[in-house]
Amino acid sequence: MAADLPGLGSSAAQVIPPARRRFRRPSAKIIAGLGILAFFVLMAIIGPMAAPYDPSAIGPDMLAPPSAAHLLGTTQTGQDVLSQLLDGAGPTLIVGFAAGAIATALSVVVGVSAGYFGGVAEEGLSLLANIFLVIPALPLLVVLTGFLHSTSNLAIAIVIAVTGWAWGARVLRAQTLAVRRQDYVASARAAGERAWRIILLEILPNEVAIAATSFLFTVVVAILTDAYLIYLGLGPINTWSWGSMLYWVQNNEAFTSGAWWWYVPPGLCIALLGTGLALVNFGIDEFINPRLRAGGLSRRSVRRASKSHGLTLVLRPDGVRDDGTLTPVRARPAGTRR
Repeated sequence: MAADLPGLGSSAAQVIPPARRRFRRPSAKIIAGLGILAFFVLMAIIGPMAAPYDPSAIGPDMLAPPSAAHLLGTTQTGQDVLSQLLDGAGPTLIVGFAAGAIATALSVVVGVSAGYFGGVAEEGLSLLANIFLVIPALPLLVVLTGFLHSTSNLAIAIVIAVTGWAWGARVLRAQTLAVRRQDYVASARAAGERAWRIILLEILPNEVAIAATSFLFTVVVAILTDAYLIYLGLGPINTWSWGSMLYWVQNNEAFTSGAWWWYVPPGLCIALLGTGLALVNFGIDEFINPRLRAGGLSRRSVRRASKSHGLTLVLRPDGVRDDGTLTPVRARPAGTRR
């Protein structure tokens, strides 16, 4: 590394520590996102058992603010808001993760098949994905849910998945087109391996991170869409979820009456859950992207070392290679202007 830093002499090796290639601590984004996600999953599991009251029970305290008896206050009919919040976490997460799983499965099947087989299959599947991409999602969701005879959580999840798989299929198709040209795929094909074995053992392992990113993105969209549909009265309003809480909030004019303790908790939970999933998504993107991974590690090491040695090291725009090493840099005394 000293040879890459002309003018710094033998101290160059001390200025820039070598990149750690074998082990890298998970980023703060992934840790924070997984912590938030674990909290809400735990809420969904033990929420119905931990609820202090029956969420549908009508009580004498109407629109009571938070107190010792009702930690998050009550609704217009005296129902406990905290009990509704805890009881509604499960259905909300079920819709989000079910829609994400179904949409990701469709994306993998359509995208990988189109990218690997090519020809007429690729053209047909790509045309199908393009059709779903150009159709406005929200109007289609409203129309589909309007034709449903039973608006259960599973039905809402299927409708959201059917309208949300195309984007992930396009990304996986493009990645499959690049992977199928690799030497190991050509070798497996020349050895007589069947197509399904090549897809499962050679191609899909290289696309797990992309599929995970697509899954997390779809879960976030599904949770927001589920709340939006129920808020409009197109979902299961008689089953407690965060979306049904917001439906009854607007139906009973809680916004105008100033009952903030009724609508802030479900809205805040939806926002925090979406933030946690987004943080995990960004963390996975940093981990699988070699430029982001090498760039973040090397630049942090440079800044940390330059502060301790009184130098300001300036990387060129191409200062980080894909293998994590640094190209030559120039050094100047700290505090000087360019």
